[in-house]
Formats: sequence, structure tokens, C-alpha cells
Amino acid sequence: MKFALTPALVGTLLAADPASVLVQLDARADHYGQLSRQIWEHPELGYVETRSSALHIEELRRAGFRIDTNIGGAPTAFTATWGAGKPVIGIMGEFDALPGLSQDAIPDRKALIEDGAGHGCGHNLLGIASIAATAAAKEYLETHKLPGTIRYFGTPAEEGGSGKVYMAHAGAFAGVDAVLAWHPSGRNDATPETCNAIVRANIRYRGVAAHASAAPDRGRSALDGLMLMGIGIEMLREHIPQDSRIHYVITKGGRAPNIVPEIAEAEIYVRHPRMAELQNVWDRVQKIAQGAATMTETSVDILDVSGSWNLLPNQTLNKIIDHHLRSIGGLKLTPEDVKFAEEIRKSLPEAVRAANPLSLATEVAKMRDTGIFPASTDAGDISWIVPTAHFGTATFVPGVAAHTWQATACAGSAFGRKGMMIAAKTLALTAIDLLENPAPLAAARAEFDRRRAGVTHRSVIPVNAKPPLRYRAK
Repeated sequence: MKFALTPALVGTLLAADPASVLVQLDARADHYGQLSRQIWEHPELGYVETRSSALHIEELRRAGFRIDTNIGGAPTAFTATWGAGKPVIGIMGEFDALPGLSQDAIPDRKALIEDGAGHGCGHNLLGIASIAATAAAKEYLETHKLPGTIRYFGTPAEEGGSGKVYMAHAGAFAGVDAVLAWHPSGRNDATPETCNAIVRANIRYRGVAAHASAAPDRGRSALDGLMLMGIGIEMLREHIPQDSRIHYVITKGGRAPNIVPEIAEAEIYVRHPRMAELQNVWDRVQKIAQGAATMTETSVDILDVSGSWNLLPNQTLNKIIDHHLRSIGGLKLTPEDVKFAEEIRKSLPEAVRAANPLSLATEVAKMRDTGIFPASTDAGDISWIVPTAHFGTATFVPGVAAHTWQATACAGSAFGRKGMMIAAKTLALTAIDLLENPAPLAAARAEFDRRRAGVTHRSVIPVNAKPPLRYRAK
């Protein structure tokens, strides 16, 4: 579906001069950069982001926001609200890190803590840019004495913990007219994207322990069951839609080679761009798991099932984001930034460097009608509840993939902080547009209803489920 801003919508874009908003954000760039660096220096995993969440809350409380904590039963989930009445515009932020990605902010592999956590997805930048934008929009409303509500969503455990889904189950997004979000990237791009829906689960096999040499006939190996499941999944790959993804890790495989393993466990992710097709693939994976248990005379339990939907794009909102992102432009790189980037790029394959020139960071990509990002996010569920728009700015050196040591290095660097402020400015100007002008919101809602028609959104996670607060404590 082609979409363009109509003259009516263009006429509503930022009735006030945006210069004051941008000047304000530039004046605070060092402050917000320091906050992002503090979070980067103390990376925390999902649902235990105690220090990071508290830092966000304190910053917003000082700015005059009303704070609600422990949303959906998650101690680090919160909302920060200012204003009253309609419209209600939300901006989402994240702050969890990833296990095993500790890295100094230098262009060579050097873990700060061996096997420690690190911000390999740039969430230290993500949350602070969203806070900067939320505070700027609040000051604009206050200065111009405008009606409306701006709300920041502090969402924990995006990396596999589905924090936003539990917040949604608690009603945190009820009554919100539009939600804006961004994510660190290797380019500046406001193309409305979907992503993969995902089902996550832990699969536990239980067998019978025995001496592996003296009495192997008495044993029933849970590890055998788990490995046969893995073989079955490899056979399955040939017979599922090619845009499906299945990946897993063995988290328990036995205690010693001379003991037949009584318990074996794996954590598995299954993905597809459409939830209905994903459910078909997931059903087949569960049958394979049961079949492997039968073959090995073990039992199997499928535990902690969770997941999230694919993103529902909204071109109406993304067109407005693109308008502002393009007006702000890409990164202005210093010689030091270029040197850092070129050193990082030396660690990438030659084909990746060729396909991702450094100019991707200094330019704004042409907005396409739609795209797909082949990862998953719990923001997907939110996009089926309220009109939602996402975009990316270049906080990673072009070619750097998320969830790598290079991404962690970029997230702690001046390069990353520059991209963060481009995101903050774009979010702020877009939020102000939507707070001032009802026409884009009405159009965004109409598109949302049209895209959602005929599909019933049912969360993978039961409404009465409690967040898995220790899901990373394995």
C-alpha cells in the first residue's frame, strides 16, 4: 500500500518553531550522554535492572513527572506521566543488557568483566534518548500551556523477558493514542517495519540416573531425549516456511560423563513473521519433543512458554517521523569518530564493509513503504494494542550487528551518543506534533484499525501470568 503525507497532514506538522526544542536538547546532550554512559558502565540483565531503572526514575521525577512503579509485577517496570487529558502520547524506553557481551568502548575485543553482561543492543542509549524526548515534549506542553499527556514507559527485560507484555496485561497502555519508539541501528531510517513473532520456551527432559558403565541398562538418558529432539528439529527445517527461524541452547546436559543424565534442559526460540504460521511451526516442534521422549523412554515438560507478536507497521506515524529525521539529518562525525569507526570496521568481513559504507551514518535513508527486521521484540504486542511507530538511528558503526562486542563498544562511545541525540530530537518533534494536532492521530488510528481487521490479537503469555523475574538467573 502506497502512502504519502496529504497536504492536510503536512499542514499540521509542528505549528511551532522546532528550533527551541532542538536548542534545548543540544544544551543537555552532555548530561544525557553521561546518563547513558553510567548505565553502560553498570550493565544489568532483564528484571534486575535495579540501578538503571532507578536512574531513569530519578531523572524523570526531577523533571516533574508522576511516577508509577512495579507495573505488572515487575519491580523495574514503571511509567512516568505529565499533563492531563487527550491526546495521550507514549514514548517507550529500555535499559536491560545482554549476558556475555562485556566490552570496553574501544575498537578491539576487550571484555571489562570476563563473561560479564554488556549493552550489545544499545539499550543504555535507547532509554536515555526516550527520556530526553519525553522531557522536551513535557516542557513544550508546559511552556505553551497546551492540553495533553506525555508518558514514558520504562520497560524492563526486552531481551527475552517480554516486559512490555506484562505491562500491557496490567493495563499500562490503556487510553494511549499513539506510542513512539526507536532502536539503535547502523543507519538512520524511518521505514515502517514488521519483525518476527516469537515463541520462547524451556524444554526439560527427565530420565533415570544410573552408572554409565556399570549399569547403563538401568539408565534412561534425559540428554539422549534432548539430543534426539535437536536432530528432529534439524530434519524439520527442510519442511517449514523458509522465513522461519529455530534456535536453541542446552542449559543443562548432565553432571558427569559416568552418570546417565537424569535431567537435561534446553531454551528454544521459534520465529516467523506471522503469528498464525508461527503457531503451526511451534506445534510441530512440540510433537518432535514428545516423540523424542517416547523414543528414549524419558518424559518431557515444556515450561515457561512466552513470546511476542510481530510489529504492526503504521505508515502514517512513520511518515511524520521520517519528516523530522530528515530535517535533523545524520551524524556529524569528527576525525576521532571516523578513526573509531574505521578501526571497528576492520573487525568486520570485507563483504559487510562493502555493503555498509560509513556514509549510512551521516545520511538518512530513503523511506520505503515497508520492511522487515528479522529479530523479535516485545514491542510487537504493543503495536497490536495501540498505533505504534519505530525507527532507527546510527548508533552502531554501519555494518556492526547488534548482540556483538562491536555493538557494546559503540554503545559506550561518542559515536553512539551522537546517534542517541538524533533519536531524541526526532522523538521529541514527533511527539509534539501529535500532541498539538489531532489529524495525524485520527489517520494513524484509521490505518491501525484497517491493518488489524480480521486478526484477533491474543498474547502468547496468559493474562494472569507473572513475569519471570529470574529468567536470566540460570
